[in-house]
Amino acid sequence: MANIKSAKKRILVAANRAERNKSIRSKVKTCIKNVETAVENKDKDAATAALHTATVEISKAAGKGIYHKNNAARKVSRLTKAVNGIA
Repeated sequence: MANIKSAKKRILVAANRAERNKSIRSKVKTCIKNVETAVENKDKDAATAALHTATVEISKAAGKGIYHKNNAARKVSRLTKAVNGIA
């Protein structure tokens, strides 16, 4: 355990940030799962709505530095391609 006051604060701040990042990552994963489920069920309307929600959440996460911008772009691209592939 740290003895210096600033080091103790850094530990607390790091824990708070990790908790927040975990929450946001979880939300993104849930949104992605919703899109994939709608695609699997071949429900174009639900998939499009879920895709919009997922895109917003992924972009927010990338903006906050939780995901790298290329990682976020790849996720959005793959989901979009899946939704567009519904006949």
